[in-house]
Amino acid sequence: MAKFNVKSTVDEKVINLAGGQAHVQSPELEFASLLLTSFVEDKFYESKSDTLDRVSALLDEKVAPEFAAKAAVYARDQFNMRSISHVVSAELAQRVKGSEWMRPFVKNVIVRVDDMLEILAYYEGKYGRRPVPNALKRGIRDAFDKFDGYQLAKYRGEGREISLVDVVNLVHPVPTDRNRDAMSQLVADALRSTDTWETRLTQAGQKAESNQDRAEKKAEAWAEMVLSRRIGYMALVRNLRNIIQDAPEVVGEAAEMLVQPEAVRRSRMLPFRFVTARKELAKLKKAQRNRKNSKSIWESIRDFFDPPAQVTLVKTEPVDDVLKALDRATEIALSNVPRLEGSTLVAVDDSGSMTWGANVMDIASLFGAVIVKANPDADLMMFSNDARLVAVNADDSLLEIQRRIASKAVAGGTNFHSIFDRAERRYDRIVILSDMQGWMPGRYATGGAPTTAFSRYRTRTGADPHVYSFDLQGYGTLMFPERKVYGLSGFSEKVFDVMALLEQDREALVHEIEAVQLA
Repeated sequence: MAKFNVKSTVDEKVINLAGGQAHVQSPELEFASLLLTSFVEDKFYESKSDTLDRVSALLDEKVAPEFAAKAAVYARDQFNMRSISHVVSAELAQRVKGSEWMRPFVKNVIVRVDDMLEILAYYEGKYGRRPVPNALKRGIRDAFDKFDGYQLAKYRGEGREISLVDVVNLVHPVPTDRNRDAMSQLVADALRSTDTWETRLTQAGQKAESNQDRAEKKAEAWAEMVLSRRIGYMALVRNLRNIIQDAPEVVGEAAEMLVQPEAVRRSRMLPFRFVTARKELAKLKKAQRNRKNSKSIWESIRDFFDPPAQVTLVKTEPVDDVLKALDRATEIALSNVPRLEGSTLVAVDDSGSMTWGANVMDIASLFGAVIVKANPDADLMMFSNDARLVAVNADDSLLEIQRRIASKAVAGGTNFHSIFDRAERRYDRIVILSDMQGWMPGRYATGGAPTTAFSRYRTRTGADPHVYSFDLQGYGTLMFPERKVYGLSGFSEKVFDVMALLEQDREALVHEIEAVQLA
């Protein structure tokens, strides 16, 4: 997830989705904000279909197609934003005819084999069986040159509405030396992947003769990969639930792998990844507890005579072991967080829209906790109807700090003025974590834009801070445009690097997108 900076010349006042005064970003920045934050999910003020409608409207009326293409490549390549880049690729293919850059754009936006399948699936779902544009077909055809037999076998798309064989039959790629044999095997339905953990598990399931046999074969596959250390660190983190369910006997070894400091540092993973994994395991533990408590006497009798697969018999202790290991790995991963020079104020929006549904507060509280924990000279503030400083004990764990932040959410209104009215210290930077839907008036201003309060803060303290205004939902509006205020969207592992770039050059992100080569 990612970010975006705002040009100081933008000053058109609008009404945001909460009904408050805001400022509109340029169409390019609004579009990029969508791409760099959208996982195509429902938000508090906006549904998934609304987001896709905004993408279409911007492409139809405001955003130059070539900029949109560069932004899609940037989002896919730099921030791994997959689904929304598939949407833009298909929509541009439908709209753009005859441009020299369209064909190489499609090739560039395809990073994995299954990107091809997803783009075509979206196109067919949106536009039906009408002919696929030639530029899209040619770009996909060219993209086959990127992949070898291993990659083609890994993403064959078996069982999907559009498989890799369907794509081959549509675009007729020219085989290369690196994939010629694989292409022939694919068309002959003889291509199989044999060297991935996914394949090992699939084969275990296919060869099993019963549920119990399937469970045993999966356990053997996971155990071999963990004990031999053949599973990569990121794959380990992503598959902890599966290992716990299928091979609880090697959970101890998996937990040991998780907390190897050098492995954590080499992975360059930030704490966010480990916290996400922890949330999934917490769900597993809860589900196991609920199942244990809700089993009827008849289910108990049935399971005694006909035991189900091992997954339903796992105790909660292995989950607890891995949760403890993840907590340790999360703390180790703080060493991967770049340090911010000087003093920092982190302002977390705890208004009602931040705590609804998908609970953006989880993101904001974690992001805020990471910054405060990793930077000794950082203060934490929370704001809704009003703002207040929140004491943080640096000796507490990252998760304890996150929970403390989230527990103090009041779910009130959204008053951006209060941040600057309550800040008394001179800060080098202020990081605002919000959905940017301010609507409450300040003491000396109406609406949501805190321009006057910000000016008073600078005069009162002598500060001239960089302000990072994180729009964690990508709604597209900005609370106030200023010389050193950057409108960013979402976050990713690279967000701290981007902040460092912006402090050197406020147009850095725009320059990065404009520098993307399509041909």
